[in-house]
Amino acid sequence: MGLTRQYLRYSPTALFGIVGSARGSAAFVGLRGERGRCVAVPACEHVFVWDTRKGEKVLILKGLKQEVSCLCPSPDGLHLAVGYEDGSIRIFSLLNGEANITFNGHKAAVTALQYDHLGGRLVSGSKDTDVIVWDVINESGLYRLRGHKDAVTQVLFLKEKNLLVTSGKDTLVKWWHLDTQHCFKTLVGHRAEVWGMALLSEEKRLITGSADSELRVWDITYIQEVKDPDEPESKKTKGASPGAEENMEEDDTIELDEHPEERIIKCSKVGSIMREGRDRVVSLATDRTGKILACHGTDAVLEVFSVLSEEEVQKKLEKKMKKAKKKNKQNSEEDPEPSVELSLQEEIQRITNIKASSKIKSFDLILSPKGELKIVLLLQNNVIESYNLNVSAQVPQAVRASKITIGGHRSDVRTLAFSSDNIAILSASAESVKIWNRSTLQCIRTMDCEYALCSLFVPGDRQVIVGTKTGKLQLYDLASGSLVEALNAHDGAVWSIALSPDQHGFVTGGADKCVKFWEFEFVKDESSAQKRLSMKHVRVLQLDEDVLCVRYSPNQKLLAVSLLDCTVKIFYVDTLKFFISLYGHKLPVLCMDISYDGTLIATGSADRNVKIWGLDFGDCHRSLFAHDDSVMYLQFVAKSHLFFTAGKDSKIKQWDADKFEHIQTLEGHHQEVWCLALSPNGDYVVSASHDKSLRLWGRTREPLVLEDEREMQREAEYEESVAKEEQPVVAGETQGETGLAGKKTIETIKATERIMEAIELYREETAKLKEHKAICKAAGKEVPFTANPILRAYGNITPSAYVLEVFKKVKSSELEESLLVLPFSYVPDLLRLFNEYIHLGSDVELLCRALLFLLKIHFGQITSNHMLVTVIEDLKKTTISRVSEARDVLGFNMAGLQYLKREIEAKDEVTFFADATDRFEEKKRKRKKKEKMVLAVL
Repeated sequence: MGLTRQYLRYSPTALFGIVGSARGSAAFVGLRGERGRCVAVPACEHVFVWDTRKGEKVLILKGLKQEVSCLCPSPDGLHLAVGYEDGSIRIFSLLNGEANITFNGHKAAVTALQYDHLGGRLVSGSKDTDVIVWDVINESGLYRLRGHKDAVTQVLFLKEKNLLVTSGKDTLVKWWHLDTQHCFKTLVGHRAEVWGMALLSEEKRLITGSADSELRVWDITYIQEVKDPDEPESKKTKGASPGAEENMEEDDTIELDEHPEERIIKCSKVGSIMREGRDRVVSLATDRTGKILACHGTDAVLEVFSVLSEEEVQKKLEKKMKKAKKKNKQNSEEDPEPSVELSLQEEIQRITNIKASSKIKSFDLILSPKGELKIVLLLQNNVIESYNLNVSAQVPQAVRASKITIGGHRSDVRTLAFSSDNIAILSASAESVKIWNRSTLQCIRTMDCEYALCSLFVPGDRQVIVGTKTGKLQLYDLASGSLVEALNAHDGAVWSIALSPDQHGFVTGGADKCVKFWEFEFVKDESSAQKRLSMKHVRVLQLDEDVLCVRYSPNQKLLAVSLLDCTVKIFYVDTLKFFISLYGHKLPVLCMDISYDGTLIATGSADRNVKIWGLDFGDCHRSLFAHDDSVMYLQFVAKSHLFFTAGKDSKIKQWDADKFEHIQTLEGHHQEVWCLALSPNGDYVVSASHDKSLRLWGRTREPLVLEDEREMQREAEYEESVAKEEQPVVAGETQGETGLAGKKTIETIKATERIMEAIELYREETAKLKEHKAICKAAGKEVPFTANPILRAYGNITPSAYVLEVFKKVKSSELEESLLVLPFSYVPDLLRLFNEYIHLGSDVELLCRALLFLLKIHFGQITSNHMLVTVIEDLKKTTISRVSEARDVLGFNMAGLQYLKREIEAKDEVTFFADATDRFEEKKRKRKKKEKMVLAVL
């Protein structure tokens, strides 16, 4: 057997350069009991919590692989629900930053999350058109609600009633009754997608935002409270035909009562508030008190409105009434009670518009008891801005309180470079150059620049050179952070720059079909008498096509130039004579590199292939299909024939140029990877992506075996395919409005397998015990029995107790799905065991939940099995008695807690009044003392 090549694994070390992703939503969170100071924002797969006052990151909620798509803090402020692109939801504790609960139910990205007012239930809406209600306390899914025909955009609980309102891109607003789990009303008064909605005026008014500049306002009347007997039936459109929607005017209020027998609310349009923005509403929200409403479109303006409370409305009406009466008296009219109404614009008043520095992606607002409004904006350009607004002022003006920018670039990073000592990292984008410390990941320098395309550290690492889109070369001094020199190098963009191996100069290639050679020189600085570094143009190589990439061979004898005609031409550096042409790519070569020994050149192209060539004869050794999209960057690892490629498919791959093998894939970025850079010692890789993040990868000491890597890849593909499979069908369950909340995942399948293995072990051990008893009986003495090693590991427990242990370890959120795929042959044993456990009174709640679910899905088979009749009868008795006991204990505990609460409240009241009396007496004494002193003076 031949020797196998050993590789070392690269693993993710850090994520930096990102303040907040534009995909998700920002939310104020209460840390250390202070609200309105810390804000949670999505940052790729993580959630960053920033202190807006200090501009520091105070907490990182670490995700897995998928990008964050939605955030929602719990009402108690202790937890944060996070929705992801793959449809999973994780609930993090804000005290320790750990994810306690995971819910899997959606097949696509989570688009909306909302807690109920107590924080016990969480509702989620998704791109897969489903709405799922989750029980946070029991850590399980309650039910799935189907009805929308497109992505769900917003979900809202109604506090007083057990109702849910959902809006979607299918232009519908649906009302759901959660007791009966059905949609009882659909509002179809919109002509385009409903992008957001909010409840106002103590849930008696609904406001919706659509694709135009109107905010539609709807009045909600609860029919149980007010039932008008004279109201004609014809007012409601029962079972409207699909074509009816198109023939209605936009302002018509159409209510489709899907269940006419259950009329709970009446929802009628009262008017519209006009926004200043002409485009669609991106998000619409109120603060917790419902006094402030804010919305924004696809621009940089946040519009803030004030909503009058019922008392304020009454006061305004009284004022209007007085004025009207006064006017009537002056006009000598006899009408004693003039009719006065407030217009919608008077009830919902515009306060101000807040103009942000860039397009707003999401916002959150919080109204302090003093009347100060705090607003946080997450912007498209990787910035968080916070504003303060005094609502009670005569002319409210928003004041920017803070702006978090230092942690990242405003636009995509297009070029990266490592310093020669492997410590500093240069990143440059359309507006700035930043220098980062690799070990601390802190930004140590920020310098303004033009649109950067390529860069390098000058030998000595004290200066950097940046090539720009306008054709300039900009030289920066790192000590002062200033621009030292700017030269107009090319007539078009400077696409590539390469340092010469002798470190005396560099070469640039541009869109003006020129390759230019430069040397470093010292010139006298005009401002000071000292000499400074400068760049001197020495030679030029004129070509027929735009130059995309240039690279020197390590011995500095050859220069490789990639051209727009899909070829790579090799020239002699000393004479600039043509040597060989490498052709074979179908699209232009965007990146290339030459190995340390000068024998190989690897080229990456927009045709998604990487070709490895010999530099001696220009022969193509191998063509590799590298990425699913253009190959954007390619670089060899120092002193090896291994190289890395970065692609527009968001992946970074490592390859062996000798064996032409794919070694590993570095997955982490969520969008196109524009560039990467390898440290001179090969220990670190840094990459930049369209998702605004910079990622650092480090070489570990862990050896990487290719066969194991392929096996892991196959397993990951299998797990992915399992999640995409059709969900198992429940017997007797119709594909109607409701369904099971969970979905089949690899975790639920593993949990099912563990239950099956435990039941099989129970069967084997039970049979063994019977056999052992028979042997003992026949022998007339006790024969030693060897228990299963698994049972011994659990402390010599019985086989039935082991099954219960395994059952208890199944996650609460995965229990139903695990039982759903359990074959029926295991169910009879499980029912007998349940009977045994419930009789003993252990874990009654969990076992009853599992028992009722098994009875529901296997009802036909269980009832037709005569062997199970006695088991079911026993279960009926034991379950009823044990549940009654549990209920009694719970009732007793509740009564005890309420008694203690009353006692504490009574004590507090006594203490409160005692304190007040003491203070009064103290004031009285002080006053008397003062009076005595005054009298004494007099």
